[in-house]
Amino acid sequence: MRKEYIVVRIDAAPDGSPYVFVSLAEPKDLKEKGQSPFGVQVVSNFTSFEDLMKNLNKMIASQLMGGFTTTLKLSIREYEESGIKVGDKIYLDIIKPDIYK
Repeated sequence: MRKEYIVVRIDAAPDGSPYVFVSLAEPKDLKEKGQSPFGVQVVSNFTSFEDLMKNLNKMIASQLMGGFTTTLKLSIREYEESGIKVGDKIYLDIIKPDIYK
């Protein structure tokens, strides 16, 4: 089975280990949320601080309800060799090995 994803985020390991976490989202999820492939939600302009505070709960809830991402843990070497960056479309092949013959 082949799955299509878009790279939405790349983070260093929080503990300082030599790994990189690559977050992936399905293209249909990005289209449904109206989000760019770069993971940045477009927020309307607020004319006052009061408007911002009134809509803050809505913005936080929309981010929490945004959906799920798939995260890959890659070594620094694997990440550098792959050459991927935020916004790239990638494919993952999911293969079940026949080890029980």
